[in-house]
Amino acid sequence: MPIRVLIADDALFMRNMIKEVFSGNEFEVVGEASNGVEAVEQYKKLKPDITTMDIVMPLKSGIEAVREIIKFDKNAKIIMCSALGQESLVMEAIEAGARDYIVKPFKPEKVLEIVRKVVGSDNG
Repeated sequence: MPIRVLIADDALFMRNMIKEVFSGNEFEVVGEASNGVEAVEQYKKLKPDITTMDIVMPLKSGIEAVREIIKFDKNAKIIMCSALGQESLVMEAIEAGARDYIVKPFKPEKVLEIVRKVVGSDNG
């Protein structure tokens, strides 16, 4: 069964890049969100296995979205996507419940490595 992925990023090109990373692997992109409000709605509707979440998004930040998703599902697996220089925001996101993070610009193999680690973290 493929690993179901939700991609939340306000930049379409980033969503497409992340989608590209997951294509042809053991993943299925089940949804996309362009802001934090959509990310929470999509998470609740789709219940993905893993969510990639941009930190800086309109309407609701990635960190606020993480908090809301974790309230809804304490076992949610969320990986933050951040630009260089956002370390303090990444730490805040981890404290809010995110499992790990990737830094943009990212290498596809690094993204997959982190996602597999996070997805496998509950199995055992």
